[in-house]
Amino acid sequence: MDLRPQSTVDERRPRLALQAVLPADLAGACGIDLTDARRIVSLAHRLGELPARSPATIRRAALEAARSAGEIRTLALVERRASAEDPFVKYAFRLEDGATVESVRIPLERPGRYSACVSSQVGCALACAFCATGRMGLTRNLEAWEIIEQVRLIRRDLAAPTRGAGGGARVHGVLFQGMGEPLANADRVIQAIRVLSEPSAQAIDMRNITVCTAGLPSGIRRLAAEVPAVRLGLSLGSVRPGRRRLLMPIDGAHPLEEVLAAVGEHARATGHAPMWAYTLLADQNDTDEDAASLAALVRSFAAEHGISPRLSLIPYNAIGVADAPLPSPDGVEASGAAVDPFARSARLEAFRAVLSASGVGSIVRYSGGGDVGAACGQLARPPAEAQRPGGRRTSPRTGATPDAAAGGASAPPRPAQA
Repeated sequence: MDLRPQSTVDERRPRLALQAVLPADLAGACGIDLTDARRIVSLAHRLGELPARSPATIRRAALEAARSAGEIRTLALVERRASAEDPFVKYAFRLEDGATVESVRIPLERPGRYSACVSSQVGCALACAFCATGRMGLTRNLEAWEIIEQVRLIRRDLAAPTRGAGGGARVHGVLFQGMGEPLANADRVIQAIRVLSEPSAQAIDMRNITVCTAGLPSGIRRLAAEVPAVRLGLSLGSVRPGRRRLLMPIDGAHPLEEVLAAVGEHARATGHAPMWAYTLLADQNDTDEDAASLAALVRSFAAEHGISPRLSLIPYNAIGVADAPLPSPDGVEASGAAVDPFARSARLEAFRAVLSASGVGSIVRYSGGGDVGAACGQLARPPAEAQRPGGRRTSPRTGATPDAAAGGASAPPRPAQA
């Protein structure tokens, strides 16, 4: 009789990505003890590999079962650019299919603490006019392990003695505001959130995880139901319907009123005040009338849902040569080429004054790393890098789908810095 441990792994199943699986799921898939599963998950996240020999704390049979059932895959770091202006660092990671995504390491107020701004898609289908990622079109969704691996590799970089982050530096939070619309990839984003918050994995408190969206109501409701501790951010663009639709085509499928109804449900269900992000664009959404309309919407939302949103104003960051001119308000394309579709508004303080006079507070979000293309709205890769071999990209102008805004990195709201 063969008394050797027998694996219960079904060879027909796809191999597990061990850094994207929860211990209970690993234990069930491999038929191993939950304690061993927790320790194996911990190894996957701390080392990025499974040791050749089983540590004394893990049964050899359990480690071999996990090795048979799964694997630890990784991303290739192809570029690391540290800002000369502030402590922001931008990373470019190449995926196994040749596509490339960008992530940003963001310093937090407390020294030694950082947030990882991660991508959830290669490109984006939503085509927000003020976002560089929106010009790329959508190539594909990221898998949960590809999202998690961005955080793990940033954490590893922080631990490197030559990086100057200091002893004890760690990833304290995660911001889903990199390339792609997170809620268009909700299954994998939610799985990544669960693993990132798992104590034996990255052990990041869900309350320090924020998902930013251009406005997909079904995804917002899923966040409230499945990961209610997670924070929600909403990109507004404009609160005037015609202007918002021009800046953010998703408004045609999901008007702001519909989106805010879902945001209100999320606020009531979770008790979290939503963060509203408003990027100020010269001569587009920065008039006194715009400010008054925004203030009225904040007050109306607070009265209806009992929670006042946290309003962040974001100075526009240049996103380079435009592939096409911005349409005019009547929908007709302007003629001639534009160096950049927008300019930074000079009316920031005047805009805030109108808000304040209406009883609405706001903060200016510091968006760092602009000198290395890491600031809010700037994340993008050249088409040759972004598109996987043989893949197809969805046109950013014609391929936006209702459930297909981020595209940049910002520090948590704090006073503007010179």
